Amino acid sequence: MGARVIVYTGKGGVGKTSVAAATGVLCAGKGHKTLVVSTDVAHSLGDAFGQRVDAEPTQLGPGLWAQETDVYRTIRLYWGDVQRYFADVFQWRGLDAVVAEEMSVLPGLDELASLLQIVEHHEKGAFDVIIVDAAPTGETIRLLSLPEAMRWWLERILPLQRRAARLAGPLLRRLTGMPMPSDAVFRAGEDLFRKLDRMHRLLSDPESSSIRIVLNLERMVIAEARRSFTYFHLFGYPVDLIVCNRVLPEGVGAYFAPLREAQRAYLPRVQGAFAPVPIRIAAQFGNEVTGDETLRALGSAIFGDDDPAGFFYRGRPFRIERQNGALVLLLELPFVEKGEVDVARTGDELVVQVGPWRRNLMLPRVLADLPTAKADLDNGVLRVRFGSPGAAKAIET
Repeated sequence: MGARVIVYTGKGGVGKTSVAAATGVLCAGKGHKTLVVSTDVAHSLGDAFGQRVDAEPTQLGPGLWAQETDVYRTIRLYWGDVQRYFADVFQWRGLDAVVAEEMSVLPGLDELASLLQIVEHHEKGAFDVIIVDAAPTGETIRLLSLPEAMRWWLERILPLQRRAARLAGPLLRRLTGMPMPSDAVFRAGEDLFRKLDRMHRLLSDPESSSIRIVLNLERMVIAEARRSFTYFHLFGYPVDLIVCNRVLPEGVGAYFAPLREAQRAYLPRVQGAFAPVPIRIAAQFGNEVTGDETLRALGSAIFGDDDPAGFFYRGRPFRIERQNGALVLLLELPFVEKGEVDVARTGDELVVQVGPWRRNLMLPRVLADLPTAKADLDNGVLRVRFGSPGAAKAIET
């Protein structure tokens, strides 16, 4: 089956790097040959381990390796021919060679190239567990949504552009002097898009990969985590765990008492919003989380005696399909009768209540701008149908 892949993401500053490093320490302690990779441009993995981490996998201890990817090396590896062509075009337009070189690196390409290295590690089979300290959620979602768009471009647009370059390229070059892309450039682009497709297949495979969201019990952090949770499932990436990090314990004193009470109020909302995906809680440490001892303590607080490489949830809490021209949200509600379910719409949230339990689903943009038309329950599956733009957002049940 290959390596187990775990991707940690979360809003910047929530402590996802520490959680990823702690997971790596525990996995190695369980006997798994483990690699922890940072794909965030602002690397801090070495700081978390308290050791130097290089651009190639660096052994930190028995069964544990870490890697902070080299941005420019990975870009040259996956984007070299295309980058050189863009640099030539920019120089033709009068830019300085150094500026042209910098301009040829597209925004987000550094993180993307780092993610592609995960696929190579997986295919080589040198590690049992690969843990990814990914970029903050917004960047991660954007990068993980690329394969869908790239597949369309690869199948429909690239062949037309290649033919156009072959037919009109020599004439344009003679008339304008503008550099034209060679077959090597098109092959490099095609190879990159195929690697993206492999990345999507790997990270969306529920038998080998899962995403884990790290959050703090703060309003803005929770809101971003909920929306990212929706988008990960929309693009087919399984989420198997939510980690609430830096939760204040009892007896923190009068100064932190208001923050402690706010966290206590937010926790039930988090548990309801992400159900049935389990929640693990890590208390706020009294000292900096860095080095083997504190990372092991953090990992133990999250996982206890469980194997961090295991799957804590399998399945998709909801999915979105197109049926008879309309978008339909499907939510599995096993063992529930029709009279026990109540569905309501509040802005870009769908509120589903079953008996005393309520769940608030944050709708993706593709659904948030559409009216809800009808909801029905059949064989344990709730189906919420969305109408065309402009109609009233009422729900017929």
